[in-house]
Amino acid sequence: MNSNENLITKFYTAFGNADYKTMSECYHPKVHFIDPAFGLLKEEQVSKMWEMLLSRSKGNLKIEFSNVRADEFTGSANWQATYNFSKTNRKVINKIAAEFVFQDGLIIKHTDNFDVWKWSKQAFGLTGYLLGWTGFFQGKIQKQALLSLKKFEKSNS
Repeated sequence: MNSNENLITKFYTAFGNADYKTMSECYHPKVHFIDPAFGLLKEEQVSKMWEMLLSRSKGNLKIEFSNVRADEFTGSANWQATYNFSKTNRKVINKIAAEFVFQDGLIIKHTDNFDVWKWSKQAFGLTGYLLGWTGFFQGKIQKQALLSLKKFEKSNS
């Protein structure tokens, strides 16, 4: 494995161990993170998001990762999170494709892609099945995720 593949492996190993501090060490101070649930997060927001998600999981989170690939500039991995969604306590198995850009030996850009409709069907049941594919519902998910992050940041500052 090259150094960037090792960095991705370190990141997901720490994630699986609920170690957000080590995850944060893998990120460049100017990191940008993008995913369907939160949209675009920058810099400290990214580490706070992982801290929030791990603290809310209360140990009920299983992380598996595979297909780690990287060169000097970019990388990718597949990962799967299995957990109970906090709002509904419904079991979710979310399969994610991650892409990375590296700078100065750290992750400067992290993009996670997953099927929001598939996720919302698991997290919200019938409501997610009926509405999870709509831009309106996906917008509500993102708005709620960002609101949760802001509240978490305030309570932990």
